[in-house]
Order: sequence, then C-alpha cells, then structure tokens
Amino acid sequence: MASSEEDGTVDEKENNNKKRTKSALATAWLTFYNIAMTAGWLVLAMAMIRFYIQKGTHKGLYRSIARTLKFFQTFALVEVGHCAIAVNCCFLFSCSAAGIVRTSVIVTGVQVCSRIFMVWFITNSIRQIQSEESVILFLVVWTMTEITRYSYYTFNLLHHLPYFIKWARYNLFIVLYPLGVIGELMTIYAALPFVRRTGMYSMRLPNIYNVSFDYYYCLIIVMLSYIPLFPQLYFHMLRQRRRVLHGEVIVEKDD
Repeated sequence: MASSEEDGTVDEKENNNKKRTKSALATAWLTFYNIAMTAGWLVLAMAMIRFYIQKGTHKGLYRSIARTLKFFQTFALVEVGHCAIAVNCCFLFSCSAAGIVRTSVIVTGVQVCSRIFMVWFITNSIRQIQSEESVILFLVVWTMTEITRYSYYTFNLLHHLPYFIKWARYNLFIVLYPLGVIGELMTIYAALPFVRRTGMYSMRLPNIYNVSFDYYYCLIIVMLSYIPLFPQLYFHMLRQRRRVLHGEVIVEKDD
C-alpha cells in the first residue's frame, strides 16, 4: 500500500513538472510572438509616417509597405493555431496571451482570414485601388489596433500591464472597429468595377472542370456578410470590455 501511494505521488509530481514546463514554453513563445508582432506593426506605422512626410501624399504608400504588411498580417494565422491548441488541450492560454482569456477559434479565424483576404485578394491583387483613401483608412486603423492589442498581450504576459495600455485596448476599438469596416467595405466596392471588367479570378463555362465561379458576385457576398458578422464581433468585444474593465461576469457559449 505504501509503495502504491509513493508511486502515485511520484507520477503526480512528474505530471505537474511537465505541465509547468509546457506552460513556461507556451508563455515564452507567446511573449516572443507578441513582441515580434508589436515591433512589426510599429515598423509599419513608422514607414507610413515617414512616407507621408517625405512625399506629402498617400499615393504609392501601399506599395512602399506591401511586403511588410503581407508578412505580418499573414503570420497572424498562427493565432488560429494558438486558439485551437488552447481549446483541444485544456491548456489555458489565449490566441495571443497565455492564461489571459480563452478566445473562440471561430472569432479569431474570421478576423484573421478576413484581413488576409483584404490584403492578398483585394488590395495586393488590384493595383488600381491601392491609392484609394479607403485603403489608407483601414491600414491606419489596423496599425493602431494591432500595436495596442499586441502591446496589451505582451505586457500582460510580463505581468506588468500599464493601465493606459489596458484602457486603450478596450476603448479605442469602439471607434476604430467601425472605421476599419468602413475602409474595408469601401475598398471592396472600389474593386468591383475592375473585377467585373477583367473577370479576374473567375471561371466561365464551358471549361474542363465544368465549374462556374464569378469573383464579382463573390465580393458582393463578402460585403453582405459584414451585416451579420460585424455586430457579432463588435458586441463580443463590448462584452470583453465589460468583463476586463468593470469586472462583470460574462457567460458565453463555447464555440
């Protein structure tokens, strides 16, 4: 009996040590990830400011930062993996910060993928719209949002969170989120005439695959999808704001 109890104690200690090791590794990785992403978006912000000071116009700005933007925005796909691991392994770290909050894979996936779509399949693919004011609008909004968000996660992981970072994370989005959506929708709308005229990314019948696809109507469907999705994501952030800033207990269904 004594031997069995000792074996059980040893196994429990080994399991606890493994959990602590995994938690430490996760925290180290997420700290590195969030610092890198904060730095990346700061580089983008400084590049945009420098370009505008030197040129005095926003025309050509997108092309000057396109490579950096595509890299850091695409790299954000890692966050979907963070969320999936957190859900499947009961390993309590969020898609951007260990031990802070469990974030829905669906919510994160929609946000990340919609941005990647905007970068790769809209703005990067159609040079004619790259100098639209709407492009600059969503770029400025994204940059401010991401610098604030990744800074929040970084300081939280380091257990040293300045209140103004916390305040900015859960207040600036109230204005920035709608402005970003307006910029994205106006950019897609500006792309529609070009897409319709050129037939880009579309497949017409007959073809060897016997499949028809019209990218023009796909973009219209994407624009319409903002109607149900935007309120859900916006109110999700408002609930998080009440929980973090005011300590309210918010009960949400697991996705």
